[in-house]
Amino acid sequence: MTNLRIAVIGAGHLGRIHSKLLGSVDGASLVGISDPVESARARASEMFSVPVVEDYRELIDSIDAAVIASPTDSHAEIATELLKAGKHLLVEKPLAISSSDSDRLVMLANSKQLTLQVGHVERFNPAFTALGQLGVDTKYVEAVRASRFPGRCLDVGVVMDLMIHDIDLVCSMTDTAVKSVSASGLAVVSDHEDLAEARIEFECGLVANLKASRVSPTPARSMQVFGPSGFAEIDFSGPALHTVQTSDLLVDRQFDLEDATDNPLGYADELFTDHLKIGTQELEPRNAILDELHDFVISIQSGTAPTVSGADGARAVTIAERILDSISERAWYQDATPSEIGALANARTRIEAKPRLRKVA
Repeated sequence: MTNLRIAVIGAGHLGRIHSKLLGSVDGASLVGISDPVESARARASEMFSVPVVEDYRELIDSIDAAVIASPTDSHAEIATELLKAGKHLLVEKPLAISSSDSDRLVMLANSKQLTLQVGHVERFNPAFTALGQLGVDTKYVEAVRASRFPGRCLDVGVVMDLMIHDIDLVCSMTDTAVKSVSASGLAVVSDHEDLAEARIEFECGLVANLKASRVSPTPARSMQVFGPSGFAEIDFSGPALHTVQTSDLLVDRQFDLEDATDNPLGYADELFTDHLKIGTQELEPRNAILDELHDFVISIQSGTAPTVSGADGARAVTIAERILDSISERAWYQDATPSEIGALANARTRIEAKPRLRKVA
């Protein structure tokens, strides 16, 4: 089978990683790179022996597929043109800057019968894939994702930049619709929110509390997942997966609570030896971005859906919009009169199914 000819659109940090790893993907060949920034093109030319051009349109006739690693606000325009030209796409997260653009890209890809994959790379993190193999019946999720100030991706705030990862991971745990969203955020350095927290409730009862920061002195990428029979903690950076398995006696509420009250110190020791058994899962070392690229190529070759489809990416963007809308409303409430708040509350009952996006000033 002839190798797929793939270009990388965007020669920044992530684009260079994709370009490097494509050389290790069976069935794929890197045939070109584009970036409008001269310094980025110069660096890519030093690293890779393929044409490096200013305009991605120069590569359209010579490729079968592309990885879009350009700034988020350019995703929709570039992806639309490439899909119309019949090219399969892996678009870095988020799929687009709005749900309307995301939905349009999904419909276009479907109409052309093209693969549209979204780069939510944490789906390929070995700790998260190992969690999936445990079959946890997830009821509650807490996640923290924090980084030092990146100095890039400033065309969007921390919700679209970092929290979007955890939004997608939580969405992969349930097919049910979102029941409610409540969020708050704060712009510290950029023109968008640099800190944010959100509470998402799904119709199935699953609740997720997500926190994100890109002005944190201490990086963190962790998630705790709770279910009726135990809970698990993921360190995405490690990666590592720790589990706590609940005994049948605890699940069935058949343990002697009176004895535990009379002898709390002894019961505390017994609790974590007999009833809440702590374990650490062994993980196979993997390169998540490389696995993502393999998944992309296999999806194109086989005609099957990728692990993270365009529809998955669009769903995450839609929920991110609702989070941004909630953040914006909360900031608006601070200066609003009681009558204005009442009017907004009445309006929201009519538009709850499709809240509009409002950027944080």
